[in-house]
Amino acid sequence: MRFKTSVRNIQTFSKLTASLSSLGKVAWLRLDDDTVRFTIIPETGTQVWASLSIDSIFEDYTIQSAAPNNTINLELPLPPLHRALKSAINASSASIRLTKKDGMPILSLTIITNTVSSGNSAHGFLNAAAGNQDPFGENGAFREESLDAGREREAVVTQDIPVRVLTADSVEGIHEPRVREPDAHIILPSLIQLKAISDRFTKLAMSTTTAAKAGSGNSSVPKLELAGNMHGSLKLSISTDALNIESVWTGLTNPELDPGQVADGEEGLEDHPSTKLRARGPDAWAKVRIDGRDWGRVLSVGRLGGRVIACFADEHALILYVYLANYEDGADESVLTYYISSFSA
Repeated sequence: MRFKTSVRNIQTFSKLTASLSSLGKVAWLRLDDDTVRFTIIPETGTQVWASLSIDSIFEDYTIQSAAPNNTINLELPLPPLHRALKSAINASSASIRLTKKDGMPILSLTIITNTVSSGNSAHGFLNAAAGNQDPFGENGAFREESLDAGREREAVVTQDIPVRVLTADSVEGIHEPRVREPDAHIILPSLIQLKAISDRFTKLAMSTTTAAKAGSGNSSVPKLELAGNMHGSLKLSISTDALNIESVWTGLTNPELDPGQVADGEEGLEDHPSTKLRARGPDAWAKVRIDGRDWGRVLSVGRLGGRVIACFADEHALILYVYLANYEDGADESVLTYYISSFSA
């Protein structure tokens, strides 16, 4: 079993691990000849299924195993990986390899940083003058010396992240959640803006309910309601006994469905839930209720940029597809898929 690669885009990889580690501390990492997959399945909260093209974060990628497609499955702690990558932001290069230390499997991250050491040619002259030495030697003859100018030095740091190598049988039954066809799909506005407003709504709701909940011993977090329609609108709202606020975005895009991705093609498209919702007009919404704090952590993926499509299965689930920009034109697309269950009313 062998895995070794250079990190092509350290900053993007660091942002990705920061976003993922906010939702779960341990990930299932699946490596093979074609893709890199990160999966997070917490006991509660949002599931993440990230499928990345190799070229989006790696180069000089080498993998070998006895499994089909040279697949390697690892259980990976995300916080140590993120800390290691964060320390490599200013590195000139970084590489990762799967190896062993004291008989235990590890991912070894090697960081190379080039620094310029300060020269001392001027100091040499000043020091000689301070010591009342003639820098030109005896009888006015010049003494030749080497120039000790600043020179580049290479610093190498290696950080080890412990992992578990998983058998193919142990991960065979893991699959993405099955969700019915969405009632609405819409391209979200800036996630940074959406996160700021969502966090503000959650804090306001929590501040107005803290005193009342303290007396009853109920510390549940107020739920945000997120709704989308098929006429370019998105609505975010929260309601408690003390407040009722909402924010609405208009002029957004409802992407067209590909008949090739819908059962029965064009005929299936006519009977699709989103087609029926569109026919009901702009006042017809598909909505979900979600935990505000969990939603805020999901939106941290906004630091990666990219296009985000939200799919609403009314009163059931919200699925986000985050499409990352490709490092090279024509490269396979990288997509992070988030599955968020809706709370009942």
